[in-house]
Amino acid sequence: MKPSDEIIRQEAQQQAEKAFDGFMYWMKKGTIVSCIFLAIVVVGCNSGVEDDQYPAYNGEQYDPQGMSK
Repeated sequence: MKPSDEIIRQEAQQQAEKAFDGFMYWMKKGTIVSCIFLAIVVVGCNSGVEDDQYPAYNGEQYDPQGMSK
């Protein structure tokens, strides 16, 4: 193996490691942002459900016994 081949191999290895580190950095940031966004959406959609304010379900309206009256 020529000395120039070894230099090229080392430079390629360094470039690959740098690219992988950047990829992992942005994937972690993207995952964190996605989880925070999903948590906000889930909490936002669940607000009011436990307080009986939304969706204001009326069981008598959908009562099948009411059809025979």
